[in-house]
Amino acid sequence: MGLSKALRSLSKVRHGNAGLQGQSGQLQLKAGHVIVNRMIYRSLIVIAATAILSGCGMLTRLTNPAPPAPVAIAAPPPAAEGMGVGQSAAALDTSTAAEKTAATAAPQVAGERVLGRVVAGLGSPAMQGFWLKSALIVAPGKGRVETADGKTVAVDLVPGTGGALLSLAAFRALGLGLTDLPEVSVYAN
Repeated sequence: MGLSKALRSLSKVRHGNAGLQGQSGQLQLKAGHVIVNRMIYRSLIVIAATAILSGCGMLTRLTNPAPPAPVAIAAPPPAAEGMGVGQSAAALDTSTAAEKTAATAAPQVAGERVLGRVVAGLGSPAMQGFWLKSALIVAPGKGRVETADGKTVAVDLVPGTGGALLSLAAFRALGLGLTDLPEVSVYAN
């Protein structure tokens, strides 16, 4: 039985108009199942052959590995202008001794209010002067910060978001290390 004949008889059996009764209808149905089984078998052979052949490519890569691609090492980014890369804290702090003395000798002002306590990190050395930038501050003004050991410095209060930042000059006037994260009390005048 040819393939085209078998397919025609299969479609006739499926659609219910085989035109033959009894034994011959059953034969056509069996022939259709044989064709379907052969198609599944051939599909499985094609899938298996594809899997095996794709594995051959892996074998050649394992036996003849390609040399690793050279890795380019990126140069460090250029230093930001004015940030003082490689300079000491003393060179970056442009406040004078008189300014430091005046800032640290600032007395408590009558009527000052406590804004709260914050952990302050070192602010940008590019911003000179004595200042504190914090989310506690809602409007710019004058005030002071006090460390846990009682050291105090007068600062400009600057509204900010996120963590509190204290200027380099204020850090140095309070005798703090540049990597310290001191908890300070913030007072507004």
